[in-house]
Amino acid sequence: MDALKKFIGIVLILIAIIIALQTILEPVYHTSDPAPNSNPYSPIWNYINPLSAISLVLGILFSFIRKSSVTEDSSLQEFITANTLFYGFLFSSIIFFWNWFGILEMGRDFTAVSNDIRGLVWLLFDAVQPLLNGALGLYLLRKN
Repeated sequence: MDALKKFIGIVLILIAIIIALQTILEPVYHTSDPAPNSNPYSPIWNYINPLSAISLVLGILFSFIRKSSVTEDSSLQEFITANTLFYGFLFSSIIFFWNWFGILEMGRDFTAVSNDIRGLVWLLFDAVQPLLNGALGLYLLRKN
């Protein structure tokens, strides 16, 4: 089980690096098309989004295991860290899947919110997710 945790820790860290680099570098190489029915995002996100979904599922699972292991004898720091990771992954999952399902509507317009709001939600997710993945990944690598 320790080998599996270490492997998942490495996977989470790699996904964190991929998301962070793409978020930072996308404005350098990709110009959005302002046309009404065009996709304003780089096509690379089509490959990264499934990785994000995998990391969210793994993050919820392993952060819940960590949260469940907190006992009365645990430190306040461990309590806060475990709960922050778990609820952070839940929050990220809600905004990610809401936004992702919105763009996967197979050509139909996602009219619940404007493209500006959707872009802001993506930016929020892409800023938070590498931090959560990296923190949980490092924990799983260090955990014996």
